[in-house]
Amino acid sequence: MNKTGQAPDISEPSQVPQGRVTRMLLRWLMRPARVIAVETLSPRFRLIELEGAALKDVAWTAGQKMQVAMGAGLSARTYTPMSWDTGRGRTRLLAFTHGDGPGSRWASGLREGETCQFFGPRRSLDLAGRSAPIVLFGDETSFGLAAALRDSLHAGGALHMFEATDVAESRQVLDAVNLSGARLIARSAGEDHLATVEAELLRLAANGAQFVLTGKASSIQRISRALKAAGVASSRVKAKAYWAPDKTGLD
Repeated sequence: MNKTGQAPDISEPSQVPQGRVTRMLLRWLMRPARVIAVETLSPRFRLIELEGAALKDVAWTAGQKMQVAMGAGLSARTYTPMSWDTGRGRTRLLAFTHGDGPGSRWASGLREGETCQFFGPRRSLDLAGRSAPIVLFGDETSFGLAAALRDSLHAGGALHMFEATDVAESRQVLDAVNLSGARLIARSAGEDHLATVEAELLRLAANGAQFVLTGKASSIQRISRALKAAGVASSRVKAKAYWAPDKTGLD
């Protein structure tokens, strides 16, 4: 975040001309899918459903990622699927549009019936062996993971806490994807809101909770330090930074 209180400024990879070698790589690595539904949930969130033979009969677990090609070159945007129906060959993504990067342009302009190229699913956040009670902390970029966790059998009853720039918009989106029980903490100047997050997570830690920390890198670092200082074993904490100001390639 370049200025405290503004929406996350998540840098995205630049596009490069698509030459013959690039096209060959795309054919080898990427597989096609068709957009069968696009729903605008709020000004900055779109729910996207993809379908295709390449989405069938694959091994997927909650927390894994897929990468979608963004037009020319090898530029891609990473998403955490909300769900994956391997029998029907369908997956759902929640796109958070921000700024004017290739990912935002792709999601904002996407229409039903269009095709895209994707790579995955791939390992990103290994949640194997996690059991309730699980507490997921994150932000607007973590909503898709929260939906996937909710629907996974091993993580029933997970609690969700998110820092958010626009609480009203985030609440609207969470309600739309059946995560109305999530707690939202408004971002504040100087990151003071993280003190509230720390206090709540430490309370839950005393009850034996396991933690999944996602979203902004600096927020994860601060909360990880607080949990460690309170004696929470590292085996109870999984962390994955999805973004940091002015950086690319975190996930």
